[in-house]
Amino acid sequence: MNQPIYGLVLVGGKSQRMGSDKALLRYGKQGTQIEHTSTLLNTVCDRVFISQRTEQSFECPAIAKPIYDSIDDVKGPLCGILSAMAAHPNAHWLVLACDLPFLTQATLEKLSLEFQQHLPQLTAYQSTHDGLPEPLCAIYPSGSDAELLALSQELGKSCPRKLLIIKGARLIKQDHPNSLDNINTATEYAQAVGNTSGLDSAHSHHAKK
Repeated sequence: MNQPIYGLVLVGGKSQRMGSDKALLRYGKQGTQIEHTSTLLNTVCDRVFISQRTEQSFECPAIAKPIYDSIDDVKGPLCGILSAMAAHPNAHWLVLACDLPFLTQATLEKLSLEFQQHLPQLTAYQSTHDGLPEPLCAIYPSGSDAELLALSQELGKSCPRKLLIIKGARLIKQDHPNSLDNINTATEYAQAVGNTSGLDSAHSHHAKK
């Protein structure tokens, strides 16, 4: 595959349910979530970027560069995804939320391999909770942004999951059922931090690389 795969960490959410910025939370020994997620992406992607709203000013990890929202009339994660694709149209994009503390390098390696072994198409993990696409652990192929934007405008919706469903994204199964569980509230965070031994064990493979 001649076109590169770039990684994108979405940190543009307002973390209202958490009460503090989820990108700056720490789990076990893995650093902040923005650092940890960037490091994981760096193992499978040619370059790594941090997607931010225009009013944000996150200090990016050394291995990453910022990309600011630039698409009008689109909200939420879709705006970040389309803005990145517009900035670097020749790249495929592996997109991740910043609140996935159980994510592992092996999970990203499987996603990248599945994408590269088939004709470039929207590729995402299948949720173990409802069987639907996981749009924030997915690869968006180069050139798909115009169609996604047009579909979003036609439907009047900016939900990436709905767009992946309509577009018939290729879905792959998770090897570990909880690998893409996200953390949204202070209670969930406390429970996850209480299981730091499990988190450190889950990432031991990555640490040895």
